[in-house]
Formats: sequence, C-alpha cells, structure tokens
Amino acid sequence: MIDGLKEKVVIVTGGGHGIGEATVQYRLKDWGISRQRYWGTPIPMIYCEKDGIVPVPDDQLPVTLPKVAEFTGRGDSPLAQVPEFVNVKCPKCGGPARRETDTMDTFVDSSWYFYRFADPRDDVQAFDPAKVKYWLPVDFYCGGIEHAILHLIYSRFFARVFRDLGMVQDSEPFTHLLTQGMVLKDGEVMSKSRGNVVDPDAMMEKFGADALRLYMIFVAPPENQMEWTDSGLRGIASFLARVWRLVDQWMPAFKSNPEARIPNPGELTSAERAIRRKTHDTIRRVTVDIEQRQQLNTAVSAMMELVNDLYGFGEPENARPQSVAVVGEAVQALVRMLSPFAPHTCEELWEMLGHRDGLMKASWPEFDAAVAKAEEIVVPVQVNGKVRSRLTVPAEASEKELEEMALADPAVMAHLAGKQVKKVVVAKGRLVSLVV
Repeated sequence: MIDGLKEKVVIVTGGGHGIGEATVQYRLKDWGISRQRYWGTPIPMIYCEKDGIVPVPDDQLPVTLPKVAEFTGRGDSPLAQVPEFVNVKCPKCGGPARRETDTMDTFVDSSWYFYRFADPRDDVQAFDPAKVKYWLPVDFYCGGIEHAILHLIYSRFFARVFRDLGMVQDSEPFTHLLTQGMVLKDGEVMSKSRGNVVDPDAMMEKFGADALRLYMIFVAPPENQMEWTDSGLRGIASFLARVWRLVDQWMPAFKSNPEARIPNPGELTSAERAIRRKTHDTIRRVTVDIEQRQQLNTAVSAMMELVNDLYGFGEPENARPQSVAVVGEAVQALVRMLSPFAPHTCEELWEMLGHRDGLMKASWPEFDAAVAKAEEIVVPVQVNGKVRSRLTVPAEASEKELEEMALADPAVMAHLAGKQVKKVVVAKGRLVSLVV
C-alpha cells in the first residue's frame, strides 16, 4: 500500500455551540498497487521464511519478466506458474526463498514517466535531477475526466515524493490542466457494459479517420461532454469534401499564375480586400483558439467561415491575377491550419498545391494585424438601455465621431424627440449608450 497524500479536508460541525468537533478527511486513500498480471512492472521483493520480506539488492535490478508465461485462467498470478522465476535464494541468508509474483499496477509507471522522458537512458537512477529541472514541469496536461481522477492524483503524489527526496523542485508536475469531457450516446456515457459503443473502425471505414477526429473536436468545447450523432459526422465529412473541391477548382488558376503575388492594397477590389481580411483574421482566431484558449471547436468554426467566404468569392475561371493570389494565400493558410485536425486530407492537398516536403516541414501561417482589422464595424446604439439602432461605421472612427453619428441617426432621433440627452457613453468604440 502507498500512504495517501497529506492533503486534507477539515470539516467542522456544531456551528460553535459546543455540540460537535472538527474532523479530518484525506482526499486520497491508501492505494493498493499490486496486480495479478503478467505485463506489469515486477515488484522487487523476496520472501524468506527466516528473514521475512527482503528487497532485491541494487546490483540485481531491474527484475526482468520471464520470456514465457502460461495463462491458464486459474485465478492466481501467471508469474506464480514459472518456477525458475519464483524460486530464488534469499539475499541475506542464502536460503531458499520465493520472489513476489504480483506486478505493480500500470498507474505506477504512468505516474512518473514524464520525469523519465527528460532522461530516458539513465541506467543508474530514475532520472538526473538537473535534466528534470531543465525540462519540467510539464507545460500542458490533457486527459479524460475519469483518467485524471486517478492518474492526475497519483502523479501529483509521486511529484511530492520526488520533491521530498530532493530529486525535483516543483510540488506540481503539470502547469496547465485540461480535462476533456465524456462522449455520450443517447444521453448516456459510452460503455461496453451499456452496449452503446460506436465502433470507430466502422466509422473510419465509411467516413475516414480525419472526419471522425474533426467531428469529435468540432461538436463541443473540449472540456464539455458531447452527444454522438451519425448525422454530425456526415456533416463534417461533407465539410472536408468542400475543402477538397475548393482546392481542386482553383488548381488550374494557381498553375496558370505560378508567379502571382499579393499586390498593394490599392490594386485590390473590395471583394479581394475582404477575402484577405478574412484570411488573416481567421489565422489570428485559430492561433489564439489553439494556443491560448484551447477551444478547438471554435477554431474549426472559424475555418468553416473562411471556406464559406471563399466559395462566395467567385469562380476561378477568368479570375484576375490579383484574385488568384488572394485566394492562393487563403488556401495555403487554410490547409496548414486544418492539418492538425485532418492530417491525411491536408497532406494530400499540400502536395496538390505543389509542395513536395510535406506539412511537417511547413511553418504555421502568420497573420498581419493591419490586414486582419475590419474596415467597417457595426456599433449598436442604446437609448436608456434599449438598442434602437445599429450603425455601420469606419473601424477607425473616433468616440466623438461615433457620438455625432448616433445623435444624427434617424432611428435614434425618433426616440430622442422632446427629450433631453443627459449622458452619452461610448464603450470602447463598440457601443454608444444614450441616457435621456
């Protein structure tokens, strides 16, 4: 057994009336780590009738599993059925003894493997503290809620053990935690016992691995539970098909204009400027959603909006070279942004676009904040807290200009007739509020 973490919950009863007392409840109970399995880590203990439980000497570590073990289903450990493994000499007295045949729960290994990653070939100690100090703690931890209940608690326990041993300096092994939600089917968590499991092999055979992955990412924020629907998966497969058709339709134009370059803004039409703005704004949104917010579903949604705008831009036949350049920039960025979610599809599209090195060597697209900024914005106007109009104004309009345009708007003037404006508040250029 491994003693629980010394984290506690103090419960006080009685409300100060002398009728109760404080009690302590530990968050983590004792943990039984032994399992009657063959594939676990051997427990390095030897049992001797004379000396009791004796640890395996350091020069005999690690204990290795035998190559062959017969699985009979008798109920005891498979290792107990291998005499050459079980029967050993006692390290203290040299008399007959037997080796421990249970193995450690696999959670023991997964509770500290991240430290070993920092020093995977050390055959003297678990890891070099200097290397762990350089690499750890882990920047980002993502795991299912049920997985985190066990693995997260145990890994934090190991971190404190290593800290107390002076091998690590941090009490927490992970800097940022994201626990993804469960997948539901017909309102219940998917489970073999309930018989409501969707066979992923069948879904991949029908729709492809990219569609399956993208659907699970898009359907809900990662920390929320999601309800599985076959229709939703079909919709995502349709979206990937639209992306493929978009690239395929514009490929002749790209090949006909291989040297097309983005011209100066003054040489672009309003439609071309709008596509450029949408492209760079999408790069900004997707980058922030992935790196900062971890909201992958909204990242996919932003790319869907870009695809819709590209389809509404026009046909590639007889397109201006400027249009080809603008769409080419958008498509190149789209494929790179979509690649973490649909890698197989995007690798094919990347090659179609003339790249031979593969997406693994491609850099993440960068956005130009000036290009991404909207030329016009819509500003609501409130009168005594109720929205009475919406103004389409230049994005660079000052607060004074917004106030003047709001007071001159016919819809607003109708609600000001015969009344005195006592106060005007312009909220960061995004809202004009009039108090009358």
